[in-house]
Amino acid sequence: MAELSTPTRVYVAAGRFTEPQPDLPELAGRIRTLLAAVAVDEAWRRFLLGYAPPCVPEICAALEPVEMDAAASFLTRLAAADLVWPSHRHLPVETAERAADRVVSLLGAEASWWTNHDAGCGAVNGLTPVFDSLLAGTDGEHFAVALQIADD
Repeated sequence: MAELSTPTRVYVAAGRFTEPQPDLPELAGRIRTLLAAVAVDEAWRRFLLGYAPPCVPEICAALEPVEMDAAASFLTRLAAADLVWPSHRHLPVETAERAADRVVSLLGAEASWWTNHDAGCGAVNGLTPVFDSLLAGTDGEHFAVALQIADD
């Protein structure tokens, strides 16, 4: 996951759950932890003044499932292309694609993937007061979270 991270734009987290039989609320807890880390990052503090990450139930409500076969390409786009200026690249596409494929492969075919994008209408259920895009996955033992944040 670290290979997908870029300073002040793409934030990542990965690890192993400590709770027995973790599910979506535990994954949302890891998302909340990442959102809290972004909020105190000096680069974003002025944009997120007074911001507190949503509670776990609100994060769960903001998430939509992502099909397994779309997870790697979604993760590639999230890490490589800027949300506001898609022609601007944070990472070379080949680098992001290679790392995203590896992350998805390591979590395996039974992993579940979630985003704050509503594929049906194209809307984003924002988790911050600025532009954000999230992809989170879990195999029930490990998790991976990537968040891109942007402001125009």
